[in-house]
Amino acid sequence: MNIVIADENQVKTIVDMSVRAFETDIDVGGTKGDCPPEYDSVEWHKRMAREGRLYQAMIGKDIVGAAVIFPDETNNRVYIGRIFIDSIYHRKGYGIRLMECIEKKYPFAAEFHLDTPSWNVRTNAFYAKLGYQIIKEEDGFVFYRKTRK
Repeated sequence: MNIVIADENQVKTIVDMSVRAFETDIDVGGTKGDCPPEYDSVEWHKRMAREGRLYQAMIGKDIVGAAVIFPDETNNRVYIGRIFIDSIYHRKGYGIRLMECIEKKYPFAAEFHLDTPSWNVRTNAFYAKLGYQIIKEEDGFVFYRKTRK
């Protein structure tokens, strides 16, 4: 797998994947409509692409998911705003590979930060499995940090 800045021409495909991915959250503790802000917005994803924050996850020539990333070189950290793998590719290890690609892409980063809803048993277990540590729980979210060794 590799990640590349998303091509604006691919945004509709990426948004369709986002919808499929996040709508499976009802299977892991969420309720219908309990999705991230703008998860289904073409315009928001286009803006993220134009700003160089939206990355498409590629297996060969196929897009399997995406990530929205906010690097902060001044403070040597990266905030991972969102990741998702198209639901048709779930449970194949692509989420792990996507996170590895993100961490590799930012060698300057001493820390990676992200958050996820408290109710989402799937993502909380996933981030813990990848070595992310809980730094706080607030307003229905769990905030994680991973420090590079």
